[in-house]
Amino acid sequence: MQQQVEHLLQYALDVVSASKGQGVTYADVRYRKTFDERILTLNNVLNHFSSLEEEGIAIRVLKKGRWGFAATSKLSQESVASAAASALAIAEEAAKVQSTNIVLSEDKIPSSLKFKTEIAIDPFSVPTEEKINLLFNIYEEVKGAKAFKRLDGVLRLKKFQQLFKTLDGASLENEIYLNEITYTVTVVEGKDFQSRTFYGIPKSAGYEWVLAQNPLAHARKIAEEALQKLRAAKAPAGRKDLILLPSNLYLTIHESVGHPTELDRVLGWEANFAGTSFATTEKRGKFRYASPLVNFRADNTLPGGLATLGHDDDGIPSKSWDIIKEGILVNYGSTRDTAPFIGERESMGCNRADSYASMPINRIPNLSLMPGRERLSLVELIADTKDGILIDGRGSFSIDQQRLNFQFGGDFFQEIKNGKIVGPLRDVTYQSITPEFWQSCDAICDEREWQLFGTLNCGKGEPSQVQHMTHASSPARFRNVLVGGAF
Repeated sequence: MQQQVEHLLQYALDVVSASKGQGVTYADVRYRKTFDERILTLNNVLNHFSSLEEEGIAIRVLKKGRWGFAATSKLSQESVASAAASALAIAEEAAKVQSTNIVLSEDKIPSSLKFKTEIAIDPFSVPTEEKINLLFNIYEEVKGAKAFKRLDGVLRLKKFQQLFKTLDGASLENEIYLNEITYTVTVVEGKDFQSRTFYGIPKSAGYEWVLAQNPLAHARKIAEEALQKLRAAKAPAGRKDLILLPSNLYLTIHESVGHPTELDRVLGWEANFAGTSFATTEKRGKFRYASPLVNFRADNTLPGGLATLGHDDDGIPSKSWDIIKEGILVNYGSTRDTAPFIGERESMGCNRADSYASMPINRIPNLSLMPGRERLSLVELIADTKDGILIDGRGSFSIDQQRLNFQFGGDFFQEIKNGKIVGPLRDVTYQSITPEFWQSCDAICDEREWQLFGTLNCGKGEPSQVQHMTHASSPARFRNVLVGGAF
């Protein structure tokens, strides 16, 4: 099969090559086969099961400084030739109406590169019944819990294989595995209810990672904490010190640091769908984004990272670089067609598509808050906090079109008084302005507490694409943050 695919990719490039004297300066072709399985349960009932398998070939050309793109699911010479012709025609038409001239960064694409996620168990070799029963067994464990009403289970498994070739002779391969398991316990008393979620850590790994997290072992504790939430007091509105666990902090990182530092968004290319960014290019190297304790590092070589690939969809090998260093904005996540707009000769390798049929776009890398350099445990951080709230898990959120004003919730809240946890709270939200919030960070636990979290469903683009990336962190404290108890 691979031999047939390689032949078709080369055939598509040969079609494009025939037009090289007519303004074509670059072209790549990409074959991708994706397997995506989702299992959703409600109590002991299979609520949803989907198993997607798709494959196809995409052709991208740069002609007269404009992109042309087309794709086909038909693996034949006629279809790829037609797609190549369409990509060339689209670029030709774009040159008539698009004012921006695209120039690619000067990166040298390796001639060959193969990358595969290290796995012990292929999730697609595990019997479907066994995977469903994993969620059913969690229900059996909690169904007798006090005030128990329902359990919603989710198991997500994904794999994709990709072969990428360029007009210059590069031939690169990726084989990536991703998985995530979560479940939510809901309890009801009278007319009131609350939920508590087990957050499995999404990771680039095989099915062994699902099992290693032992979701069943946490089930009773999750049910007990749901009941604690139900009976807890609401937090009074005001200002509090917050200690955010990695399970909560990853989403705040994603929305208030990840998206604002995507270079296409900074340049205004994303304005019509999800807003632009306050972190504009004149701030680079000057703007105090956060306190001097705060370092954000992008690392698409991170073991287990959801954006850890051999190369991006420009063919750029995965890299590691600083985005915020000692609180100062120093760089962005870029692609070959965005990097030159800030005078960079090299891309950071952030161009990714979610399907063979999608044009690759600038995406958030694995972006992590680096651990504190001073020895500090979570226990010690709590003991050093006089009046605060410890927040675990994600909740609802909102953020404005410049990625400045935001509000985040959480899943489980514990009040801290004079260095001790004194009991649970419920329905807590925190509000701030991005640089004000990150500048209020005065403590970060060390590497012993550093955990990988992230998302498999980051939406961006028009038409929308879904991508995945990791945001690791240690627990961190933020001083004097505005807190409100939800109604």
